[in-house]
Amino acid sequence: MADSKPSWKKDHPSTFLTNSVQKADRSVKQAMSHPEEMAVEHAFNSIEHAENAFMNAEQRNEHMDIVEQNRQQLDLMMQQLEEVQEIVEDK
Repeated sequence: MADSKPSWKKDHPSTFLTNSVQKADRSVKQAMSHPEEMAVEHAFNSIEHAENAFMNAEQRNEHMDIVEQNRQQLDLMMQQLEEVQEIVEDK
């Protein structure tokens, strides 16, 4: 049976974005402390998920100051993760 309640993710895209970015941040930190292929892959997936949430929040013009902060944090995480990936590939 389908759930007829509206999704909080759709109703609050900036909150969903912030939660997604926090989850991605934890994944990147995990990859940085344990530079292994699986950790890097998980972090890339988390960042991709957060980037989708970013695009949704941006399209809805939701709390653009929060959205921009999260964009900057995602950019930084991506740089960090690319550095970790180089370490993993050099092993």
